[in-house]
Amino acid sequence: MVPHATCSSPDSAIADGLLAQLRAGDDAAFEALVRRCSPRLLATARRLLGSEAEAHDAVQDAFLSAFRSISSFGGESSLETWLHRVLINAALMRLRKSRRHRGATVSLDELLPQFDATGHRLDPRPRGAGWSGAEERGGSPEQIFMDRDRRDLVRRRIDMLPAQYRTVIMLRDIEELGTDETAAFLGITPGAVKVRLHRARMALRTLLERDFA
Repeated sequence: MVPHATCSSPDSAIADGLLAQLRAGDDAAFEALVRRCSPRLLATARRLLGSEAEAHDAVQDAFLSAFRSISSFGGESSLETWLHRVLINAALMRLRKSRRHRGATVSLDELLPQFDATGHRLDPRPRGAGWSGAEERGGSPEQIFMDRDRRDLVRRRIDMLPAQYRTVIMLRDIEELGTDETAAFLGITPGAVKVRLHRARMALRTLLERDFA
């Protein structure tokens, strides 16, 4: 009998029982895992890929990969966390292979602050306008992302960022991965993650300033 639990069940005994069945190749256990974990994995894939079809394909890729490698899962993290990482890898592989853009992207240089020879920012925005006003009304980009009324807007603006910056801001600010884990997923150094994230946040801030001005 397959243990009755959700993907994120806090009951360690149930989770251990499910894992044992998965390692034994129990087809019913795998079917139960797919039913229980698909919704959360699909939500993550949608955020990273921005395409319903691509998201479904990435989740399918993730489960196939998980099924093949379940015997090597050492239990250092929860089964859900491990599946989430497998899904992110599957989504990133699709992003790397894809040569299509999900809409118009903008040059990052156009969105970053510009400074004159004396070090003063050009075209400074007054306090209370633009993004400052957005902060007063709703917080940071990631906080606004969680606001259902404005989530689509922020998603569209994130999609306008070049791929390497779009991906890092999604992993760090939306998926809430750590710097080292993000670096491992992207195959870059933690320092490069910090630089890209800083630039991505500044660019996203500029895009949102235009919407909230």
